[in-house]
Amino acid sequence: MAYERITLEFEGDVAILTLNHPETRNALSWTLATEMSDALEHLGQARALVIAGAGKGFCSGGDMASQGADGMGFGDMIAGGLAQAVNPMLRKIAALKIPVIAAVNGAAAGAGAPLALHGDFVIAGESAFFYFAFPNVGLALDAGASWLLPRIIGQARAMEALMLAERIPAAKALTWGMIYQVVPDADLLGAAMALAARLASGPTVSYGQIRQAVQAAGGSDYHAALLIEEAAQRISGNSHDCAEAVTAFLEKRAPIFKGE
Repeated sequence: MAYERITLEFEGDVAILTLNHPETRNALSWTLATEMSDALEHLGQARALVIAGAGKGFCSGGDMASQGADGMGFGDMIAGGLAQAVNPMLRKIAALKIPVIAAVNGAAAGAGAPLALHGDFVIAGESAFFYFAFPNVGLALDAGASWLLPRIIGQARAMEALMLAERIPAAKALTWGMIYQVVPDADLLGAAMALAARLASGPTVSYGQIRQAVQAAGGSDYHAALLIEEAAQRISGNSHDCAEAVTAFLEKRAPIFKGE
């Protein structure tokens, strides 16, 4: 499909998905979410994904100018858009078998904040901030915030972020363990691409199993997590990359990974 609010580009083995509707600060409209969902099915042979935002912000959250059908309540419209557009897209990000890097510039607000946190690595520019603004407009939360935040920063800080709804500057997010790295604004995309290239040259079968196992373990007990790890090791251990690593070790050289 032709995209109006995102772009999808490739640089070597890295796919770059850019939220590209600067006039709304890349608001997570149903159209943008649907386009992202389509793009996630057309990553081809990419071995890492960078999600970035064009213009002055990463994502300003849900499009508050959206309108439902006549007679439809605002909450019903939001719930319908989440069910039909946003949540299917987020599930596709979660199901990816390649590393995901979020490059956050400016505001990651409302649904844009948990969207960024779907990255395995979140790199923020110095002026970036995270803003779970939902209560400030009389809303609750969405985009996976209830699942992600307590697991990343603990319940106490999650409740602070979600209920007090104050801006969390990049430096504070780093201190909280919410994100991976803070870099100068001018270096943001370069840092994200360098990390993506590093990961893309690595054992991506292994990386895919790691991200899937970590996600699954978050909703399971200890014994189930052990079973998940067994399956992950079986798949990665039977991969070409693992065999190459063993051979390289024996030959005293660096392995050459192919993501196979």
